[in-house]
Amino acid sequence: MEHDEQDEKGRRFLELIDKQSSLQQVMISKLVALIEVHGWDSEDLRADLTDLTREYSGITREINGLDDALNDVVLDPDH
Repeated sequence: MEHDEQDEKGRRFLELIDKQSSLQQVMISKLVALIEVHGWDSEDLRADLTDLTREYSGITREINGLDDALNDVVLDPDH
């Protein structure tokens, strides 16, 4: 794996971690709103949470894939 490709994967990994953290904060605020303000009856908040959860899961899968690729480089730098 070339050094530039490793750098790009590292940058993408950090971008995804940042995005995942932001999504997590939004999801928590929407959950709090559902529980405290709207009860469980808000269709809009439930739809938002469903979308956020799907996006969060997709990011997690991509992070795991990048993490595996980066670990391969660390364990086998000639890979």
